[in-house]
Formats: sequence, structure tokens, C-alpha cells
Amino acid sequence: MPVQNRFAEFADELTEWRRDFHTHPELRFEEHRTAALVAERLEAFGCDEVVTGFGKTGVVAVIKGRETGSGRTLGFRADMDALPITEATGLAYASETAGKMHACGHDGHTTMLLGAAKYLAETRNFDGTIVLIFQPAEEGGGGANLMLKEGLVERFGIDEFYGMHNWPGIEAGQFAVLEGPLMSAAASFTITVKGKGGHGAMPHMSVDTALAASNIVMAMQSVVARNVNPLKSAVISICGMRSDTDTFNVIPDTVVLKGTLRYFDKEVRKVIGERMKAVATHAAAAYGAEAVLRHHSGAVGPTVNDAQAAGHAAVAARAVTGQEPVEIDPVMPAEDFSEMLEAKPGCYVFIGNGPSADLHNPHYNFNDEILPVGASWFATMAETRMPLG
Repeated sequence: MPVQNRFAEFADELTEWRRDFHTHPELRFEEHRTAALVAERLEAFGCDEVVTGFGKTGVVAVIKGRETGSGRTLGFRADMDALPITEATGLAYASETAGKMHACGHDGHTTMLLGAAKYLAETRNFDGTIVLIFQPAEEGGGGANLMLKEGLVERFGIDEFYGMHNWPGIEAGQFAVLEGPLMSAAASFTITVKGKGGHGAMPHMSVDTALAASNIVMAMQSVVARNVNPLKSAVISICGMRSDTDTFNVIPDTVVLKGTLRYFDKEVRKVIGERMKAVATHAAAAYGAEAVLRHHSGAVGPTVNDAQAAGHAAVAARAVTGQEPVEIDPVMPAEDFSEMLEAKPGCYVFIGNGPSADLHNPHYNFNDEILPVGASWFATMAETRMPLG
């Protein structure tokens, strides 16, 4: 496939870009340096339009094909933000910013889409328009939603959305394409347990919030096990417990639990919400305490791939690799690309990162060998979905 050969010619340049992004990670809505470099390169490639500050720190660019008779416009999206994690890779190009790290591969996603932009601006071997979306704040910041609210679809006339995420454990450079649900919905919650603080040596004089909270943690696992249809998927994880004291001999007045909820089906979400409230309330009451459950804003829905779009994505994957995409099951991590797929049909694919550390791990690193492959997929999507003639 000729696209691969062209990308191989500037693979070293792609690696240089990616490692520079990796060295200088920026958190959600702080991607000023990253966005400036992205915009600078898009301008240099000769894109027809480059818009900065879209969705606060996002960048959007437009490339028109040699022909535009099809009238079709595809949106290709990459995320730019890093995570509040201290890097432990020891790499020569490791993060130079304390407590911030590209631990999810967004540096690679941004680089692959930039590589595709360079090729597409040079060749324009497609009939239609490509909109390149460099999104801020994917990691819990609502970046996709903000770009949509600012008129992403309407302003650029996008008909379909396509995106890609690297996936450790899949063979490097191999694609996974799944029709229908791919990634779960996600919501965060807190449970505030209130009681009566007191001396640890005299628990009978108190209402023990630590004991009540511990009971809630255990009881909460019964919700999925006993209230959700076994043929449906859901996860409730309590990921933190904090009290209003840090001493060894004080029973706290208040304990706060925080956690995440994952699901695919809206009816499952309704059942879980009702049961979580009941379990928390009554488990706390059994110990004389009070529990208040709060679901936080910023939840994202499940990532669901359109059947036809998934077919187009698989065609491009086969053209790039010469192999069938690997078979996978839906996974429980969430992705705010789901917001774009709710606005317009499209497909989100995985590209194998090889046997790397897991995502969101301080030892994780994006595999530079897959940069030309991912860039080729975006370019091939343009050429196969919107062929000339």
C-alpha cells in the first residue's frame, strides 16, 4: 500500500515530534504549547484552514481533496492532554514536568494525526473534505463536549467521525475494529458518611463512620452481583476513602468514599443508581450513621461504533496491514469520543501498542514503531471512504 511507503520516509520525523510532546506533557485545558506546535505544523503543511482556540485549547484544520463532488466531510480526531502521573520510565525523553505524564499515548495519537495531515495536504487523493480535530481535555475534562457545543459539527459540516486509541497487549501495529459498543459509559460518585466523632478508646460514645463506610464498600459490590442481569456488564469501584482526621486515635465525624461506575446499557445505569443509593443509606443506618450519595457531572456515554462506519474502518485497516483486524470484546474504560459518535455516526478503533505497560501506568510508553501505521490508517480512511472518481 503506497501510503505506508510515504510515511516510512518521515517516520524519524514522527518519532521526533512524539518524543517532544512526551517530554512536555500538559494537562486538560493547559495544552498551550502542544496546540501551538500542532497549529504551526498544520499551517506549514498547507492546510486550507487552521482554527486555534476551539474548545479553549483545541485546534481544528481543514484539508480539501482534489475533488469535492461527493460533498462528504470526515472528522478525524486525536486527543492532546496528559495525566497527573509522575513518570517512572527513566527514558531519555521522559517528562520534564513534575507530576505530569503522557501515560495514555495521547502524544502518539496527536503525532499520528499530524503525520496523516502532512500526507493528505501533499497528495489530496480523495473526493471530499477532511476535518482534523486535535481535542483538549479528554481525561475527564469534557473536551469533546465543549467542542461540540461550540459548533464543531455545524461549522465544519462533519458527516462522520473517526478516531483511534493505542491498546497495550494487541500486537504492535495490528488493528482491532468492533461494530457496536466498544467502550463503556463512565460516571463518578462520592458517598459522604456522617456520624459522631470521638475517642478511639471509647467507640461506644461515638457513631463510627469508618466502620459504616467500610460496610458500604463491601455491600456496594452486591449491586452488580445481585441486581444487574448477569448477561449485562457493569462495574462499581470504590477508589478512595478519606476522613476528616489524620490521627491514630480519633473516630472521624465524616468519611468520604469516591469511586467510578461503568456500564453500557441505560437501563442498567438506572437500576445501579437506585440500588447504590439504597445500599449506602441502609448500610450506614445499620451502624447509626447517615450516608449521602452524589453522582457528579461530567459523565460520558458508551462509545458505540456505527455498523457501516466500522466496515469502512476495517477496509482501511486491511489495506494498511494486509491482515484482518483482531477480534476483541468491549472494554470498560471510557472515552469522550462517545460524545462525537452521539452527534454523528462513525467508528473508534484500537491500534496495538505491543507488550507495553498498561495505560495510565507510570511505566507506560507509546510505541514509536506504530506511528507510521496509525498515520497510514487515517490517510487510507480518507482515500477509501472518499475515493477520487
